[in-house]
Amino acid sequence: MRTVTSVVVGLAVGYVCGAALGYVATQVFSGNVHDKELEAVMTAAFATGPLGAALGVAAALFFARRR
Repeated sequence: MRTVTSVVVGLAVGYVCGAALGYVATQVFSGNVHDKELEAVMTAAFATGPLGAALGVAAALFFARRR
């Protein structure tokens, strides 16, 4: 049960951190002048958020295995 909890927490924290970092990175580095806000939201929700979630799950499993 401890591993499942760790994975769920890693998933949630990873998604939020990935989405926030992706949003900020898109706002700062995108050359889009027409609709930068929409690009940032979509990138955060569908690209960097899930990537962060996958990394969060991997980290949770790694640290749960080390216990």
